[in-house]
Amino acid sequence: MTEFVLVAGAWLGSWAWDEVVPELRAGGHGAHPLTLSGLADRQGVPAGQQTHVQDIVDEVERLDLRDVVLVGHSYSGIPVGQAAERIGDRLARVVFVDSSVPADGESFVSGWWEGPAKLEAAIAGNGGFWAPLTAAECDGQGFTDDQIARIVGGATPHPGASLAEPAVLAGPLGELPATYIKCLLDGPEPNPDVAELLTSEHWRLVTMDTGHWPMFSQPRELARILLEAAG
Repeated sequence: MTEFVLVAGAWLGSWAWDEVVPELRAGGHGAHPLTLSGLADRQGVPAGQQTHVQDIVDEVERLDLRDVVLVGHSYSGIPVGQAAERIGDRLARVVFVDSSVPADGESFVSGWWEGPAKLEAAIAGNGGFWAPLTAAECDGQGFTDDQIARIVGGATPHPGASLAEPAVLAGPLGELPATYIKCLLDGPEPNPDVAELLTSEHWRLVTMDTGHWPMFSQPRELARILLEAAG
């Protein structure tokens, strides 16, 4: 029995996995969606990136999980990748869902595609938080109107400190057993740092013909890929 620990990206909480969890449990596995500190039902809790890493490690240890598949979407690939190192032999695999990946000494902000200054200014101008996702940002991502309303309605401000704090890795990320899911509506190719990691014999690439939030747009297909990744 595999134990999936599911961590959604910026602005989202455990609720983002509501349509994925039943599919995993129907396959006879454990599924544990996690809300990171400072988000959703945990708003108001101070949170840097290492807080989020510890949230994930603590959940695995609290539930005494073994044969763990850590699943990190978008921003959360960064804390999930670090947590994967720290849970030791409890880890079976990491799955990065169209996500950023951690690089030692680098932050989410430092790798921002428009340049760090633009995201830093947006966070500073919003009281230290990254403003929640808007409906306009959901265009072209494979959503129905109802799905857009759900994701935008549930999104909460994301603590900026977690985006600016650098990652801490003890070893090469490419040594971890990993699957990277690339969502093609969000760009046809993985980022260069991911492409380099995919040259590792321990990593494999899977594509989905949908947008950046497949837990909403294609939850059953995402669950199928997660089950296959678990072996």
